[in-house]
Amino acid sequence: MFYSRTQIFLHWLSAVVILWALISGFYMAFLNTSPVLKETVGSFNVSVTALFIPFFIVRIFLSFLSRGQIDRTLAQWTAFWVHKVIYLVTGFVLATGVMMMDRAINPFGLFLIPAPIENVALVAVFKKVHDVSCVVLAVLMVLHIGAVIRHEVSGHRILRRMLW
Repeated sequence: MFYSRTQIFLHWLSAVVILWALISGFYMAFLNTSPVLKETVGSFNVSVTALFIPFFIVRIFLSFLSRGQIDRTLAQWTAFWVHKVIYLVTGFVLATGVMMMDRAINPFGLFLIPAPIENVALVAVFKKVHDVSCVVLAVLMVLHIGAVIRHEVSGHRILRRMLW
């Protein structure tokens, strides 16, 4: 399967945003950091991921428009569905990230997105679901990167499909 330049750009944009948000988010959650650093990184992550959402929607749209081969092997079907699960979980992380906000989102001071939910208990539920979804996404990212490394090492050069 070949990817357009737009799909390749969106893939690498997704990789950078998702990996940054996961790594920095887990770092802030599990390591002893100053409140100022937590606030700064948290605010940056909310801004970056809020601005990323439209790009992610375009990426999903393009993934369903692209015509892949129909006569796939079991391994190819597995890869196809694993990618769709990654999209689903990423969408879930982004959606719950917005739903758990207890205040307006102000991406880099550009505009305001009102907090969608005022019920504190419901916001807490979305926060818990978001946290679990982030763990699931992190596991999927490790598996995805591991699969790419495995393919590359075994001589199946799949990474070059995602290069300009």
